[in-house]
Amino acid sequence: MSQKSGARFTEKQGHYLAFIYTYSHMFGRPPAETDMQRHFGVSPPSVHQMIVTLERNGLIRRQAAAPPEASKSSYPENLPILSWLGIKPSKSL
Repeated sequence: MSQKSGARFTEKQGHYLAFIYTYSHMFGRPPAETDMQRHFGVSPPSVHQMIVTLERNGLIRRQAAAPPEASKSSYPENLPILSWLGIKPSKSL
């Protein structure tokens, strides 16, 4: 556990928490375990164990999976990051 910052998690757990927070903020939903596997370059059991540990320590809460639902906010022209990057989305996206 990190004692210097007063946090209740390890540095590695902090990386996962930061990824979960950032991904959720960017995409409006938490990342799937496969998203974390790709990002951190680790095996499925490694990610699952980390998620279980974070939940057991009270750092995250998991919810039952819900099917994705298309909404107007998912259309490319409504994604503010694209305009911030100077990308003009085409209809083909």
